Amino acid sequence: MAKVLLFNIRNADKLMKVRIAALRAGLEAVEVAQEDFAHPVGWLLGLEGFSPAEGTEHFEDEMLVMQELSSPLLDMLRASGAAIALKAVVTEQNRSWSSAALCRELRREHEAMRAHTAKKPVHPHKKRR
Repeated sequence: MAKVLLFNIRNADKLMKVRIAALRAGLEAVEVAQEDFAHPVGWLLGLEGFSPAEGTEHFEDEMLVMQELSSPLLDMLRASGAAIALKAVVTEQNRSWSSAALCRELRREHEAMRAHTAKKPVHPHKKRR
């Protein structure tokens, strides 16, 4: 069964919604403890060829990392009001990163997209929501 890694989802109601959505989407939801944030994402998923890392890393952002893309999961999270801003699909490149490094990259991309969206001109016949 494919997995989805959950980071820093502290709101019990939101966590329950995420777990239910993952189950319905056929994914095993795995909560990652802060003491494991330095380990490679591949190791957290149980992939072969990865070992735990030394040291510790920390971040506060909520983050969701999917072993494979799951549109049903994302749709269910949006519909339930349990959306999580930082989301990633595991790739050849990022599976060797620590979850903290992945979080930093997702945060950078999220801010860049937010800045780009803010600069877009509004079409005169459409109102920005």
